[in-house]
This record gives sequence, C-alpha cells and structure tokens, in this order.
Amino acid sequence: MNPVRKDQNLCICEKCEFKNVIFQFLKEEDIFDLCDNKEERNFRKGEIINLEGDRIIDFKYLKKGLVKIYRRSANGDEQVITITRPFEFVSNMSIFSEERYRYSVSALEDSTVCVVSLDFMKALFSKNGALTLGLLSKVSQVSDHIISQSLEIRNKNLVGRVAYVLLFFAKDIYSSRVFDLPVSRKEVADFISMSTANVIRTLSDFKRDGIINVDGKTIEITDMSKLEMIARRG
Repeated sequence: MNPVRKDQNLCICEKCEFKNVIFQFLKEEDIFDLCDNKEERNFRKGEIINLEGDRIIDFKYLKKGLVKIYRRSANGDEQVITITRPFEFVSNMSIFSEERYRYSVSALEDSTVCVVSLDFMKALFSKNGALTLGLLSKVSQVSDHIISQSLEIRNKNLVGRVAYVLLFFAKDIYSSRVFDLPVSRKEVADFISMSTANVIRTLSDFKRDGIINVDGKTIEITDMSKLEMIARRG
C-alpha cells in the first residue's frame, strides 16, 4: 500500500474540474506530484498571459476567467483568433513543436491560470500514454473549434458577423441575454475581420430596430429570434 502523504489534504488538484478534462488519466500519486509542481497565477483584466515570441517553458491552462488569443500582423494590427473560457483554453498547442509562442494570450476578465513546469509535464506524458492521448484530443478539439468558428464567420456578411458574435457571448460565454461585453468595439471588429466603424454602425442599427439595448458595455438582447435569424441568414 502506498504511504499517505502528510500534505494530502492540501492538494486542490484532486478536486479541480480540469481533472475531468485530461487529468482523470493520472494516478493518485501523480495528482499529488502535480500539486507540488503547480502554481496558480492571477491576471488582471488586460494583462498578458503569453506573449508571442516568448520561450515556452510552462504548461498552462485557464482555471477561471476569460481570455483572447491573438497575434500581431506585419503592420502591427491585432488579429484576434478566438475568445475562450476555462477548460477550453489551451496555450499548449505548440509546446511539442515550437520553442516559442506563436500567439499572444491576454485576460479579458480577471483570470486564474494554473502553471506547471513543461519538463514535469513532459515526464508525465512520457510515462502515461492515456494522458498524452487525452491532451492531444483536447488540443484537437480546440483547433477544430477555432477553424470552424473562423470559417463560419467568414461565410457571413457584416450584419451576420455582428449578430454571430453577440450570440456567441450571450450563449457560449455568459448564458444570458444581458451581459457586459468584455471586449472593445475594435476587438470585436478584429475578431470578425471588419472595420470598427462598421461594427459600431451595425450595433446602432440593431438598437434602432429593437433587437438589442446598449448601455455602455452592457448589451441586452431583446429580440433573440430576430438576432438568430440575422446570424443564420447572414
């Protein structure tokens, strides 16, 4: 029988929701080793979590909050790739193929990120094939989601894209008709590859038509069926 560790009750990884994502493949002793090697870092809204070009030295996953993944174009413009919630965000898509991050990640809300030494995680992967397959499956799901989302946005016209992003926040992020938009109008425009002026004008048109109410950053969807129709037909 394995000896009981004195600090066993201090291990919060054992009950973390992320355990059900990939860490369910770990043995009990590996869970406690993970606790010993894990650090939780808090990021305020707007803070950088990963910076494009930085060396990859950690395995990271989002425990709480909301983040955006983006990169800079050659002329310095920001290109928003996706916006994602806990347990969907994987900053690790390049950890086995690249030495440096190809994308930047910043917090859209106050967020908590769990950070584990990359060397420690590679050691776990080397001795646990099920864990490796679990991570590859998760990374594949994230990649497929980003590609599908990008294609869906590209296939819509301007009003369809704005409707899509409002529904994305209402349904996928906040599960509410009323929410505070966590990004600026410019970031919305970057996300859907439109100009900021067009986004502002479309939001004003939606408000005029009684589809949404806008009060600063607070959005209220007042006619969900019409917004869904615009997104679908767009």
